[in-house]
Amino acid sequence: MKKLRPADLAREHHISAQAVRNYEQEGLLPAAERTPVGYRVYTEVHAAALRALLALIPAHGYTTAREIMRALNTGDLDAALTAIDRSHAQLLRDRETLRAVAEAVPHLTAARDAESAARERQPPLSIGKLADRLDVTAATLRNWEDAGVLAPRRSATGHRTYTADDVRDAELAHLLRRGGYLLEQISTVVQQIRTAGGTRALAAALEDWQQRLTARGLAKLDAAEKLASYLTSLGVVRPERPVRPVRPAPEES
Repeated sequence: MKKLRPADLAREHHISAQAVRNYEQEGLLPAAERTPVGYRVYTEVHAAALRALLALIPAHGYTTAREIMRALNTGDLDAALTAIDRSHAQLLRDRETLRAVAEAVPHLTAARDAESAARERQPPLSIGKLADRLDVTAATLRNWEDAGVLAPRRSATGHRTYTADDVRDAELAHLLRRGGYLLEQISTVVQQIRTAGGTRALAAALEDWQQRLTARGLAKLDAAEKLASYLTSLGVVRPERPVRPVRPAPEES
């Protein structure tokens, strides 16, 4: 098998050789063999691993990419696949949230209709229940409230309660935070949803996030291809022979 240096792997991706060594030290690449004098020796397996890692980062985020590669490099394929499944589920949830918000906007200036009345009948959530739903901490929700993103009601005992509209605002905030928006920007967007005024910024934010979701979805396709190549190089996945089309049997006359 061809022997490669850190610089050989780095050159393909325009990164430093030190970055390659750092990835290995973090367990994101398989451990390299060493020469008698201590130099690292990489192979095409390491090159495939680096391609997979660098494709996984824009597709799933650095944290999930790190989880996937560490799992694969310790032989835990199921853990890696579970992390990928969670990331795909989150992308689907983001799409559904984005669609729900976009569909809600035209109704915000209208009088309360049957749909909003149905939302009103949904039982409110506590801060703990909402935090669990979004997979954030209660402290995060309180920070969003301080920034004007959320405006929960308070019970007679002072406990926060979140209506269906509050949950919608929280879902949107969570969506935009992952998109890199600041709390101040998110607060402006959420306020526009509540008041149904000045929807230009809202429309621009939703369009921007739609583009981000599309880019992430395409990145996942690229990452899947690179990851499959890495698994093939490890011998985990074996390339299948091409399937020949089955010709129908001739009809009897």
